[in-house]
Amino acid sequence: MEEITQLPKLKPRSPDSHKGDFGRVLMVAGSRGMSGAAVLCGSAALRGGAGLVRIAVPEGIWPVVAAGNPCFMTAPSPQDEAGRLSAAAESQLLDLAQANDVLGIGPGLGRSADLDKLLPQLLAKVQTPIVLDADGLNPFAGNAAKLKSHGGPLIITPHPGEFARLMGSDAQTVQGQRRELAARLAAECGLIAVLKGQGTIVTDGRRIYQNTTGNPGMATGGTGDVLTGVIASLLAQGLEPFAAAALGVHVHGLAGDLARDDKGEVSLIATDLLDYLPRAFGKI
Repeated sequence: MEEITQLPKLKPRSPDSHKGDFGRVLMVAGSRGMSGAAVLCGSAALRGGAGLVRIAVPEGIWPVVAAGNPCFMTAPSPQDEAGRLSAAAESQLLDLAQANDVLGIGPGLGRSADLDKLLPQLLAKVQTPIVLDADGLNPFAGNAAKLKSHGGPLIITPHPGEFARLMGSDAQTVQGQRRELAARLAAECGLIAVLKGQGTIVTDGRRIYQNTTGNPGMATGGTGDVLTGVIASLLAQGLEPFAAAALGVHVHGLAGDLARDDKGEVSLIATDLLDYLPRAFGKI
């Protein structure tokens, strides 16, 4: 594989730019008890530079998510009795996806039989680029070959445990062969694999980038949701999928390093990354 060491750069913004120039991101996220995941990924997409961000959430948590940040839009969607997206949300989500440039799926969705059917259907029918993370990966556990059905460019962002479930393996095996297994899955399924952890791996099976930013303080709930939003925003601004993933993990880790320097590793939380993303982008 080709070893990538040089990161891509975003183009300078024209003085007469408008919000439509920097892409529209739709995040499908959240469930009862996990509204914060939706707020985090939507806010990260905004901090990552997307021009417009909308979050589709189960209707029961819609007011909470809408109040989480006045800068993104929301779309209340049909839910089941447990407060998770239901199969009835499919037509609405397909319509919303067509109106946006990038789709992020997964943070805080939970798991249900309806979601196990709904998410593969979205993956197959949506032509726009997708970033698939967290609970968005659950329907493919033990059957990663189902990821081949994606209708457009696909980036997956599993941590080692999620990757192991995809492959029907265990986290220890994955950690021992991070580069090889990530590259194999990417090549076989025609996607970009972002295997998170120390030295996050980004690969499409032909190229590989190993990240050098980030620290143990980022091992806390919600930081992966932030990464999903950042990568989605970079896709929306025109970077090709591999480049968006590589730059996304670098900036995300750099924000974590800047937050650590001020707050320490022990006290670092996911919202700190949102606060330090502007400085991280400034440094690159």
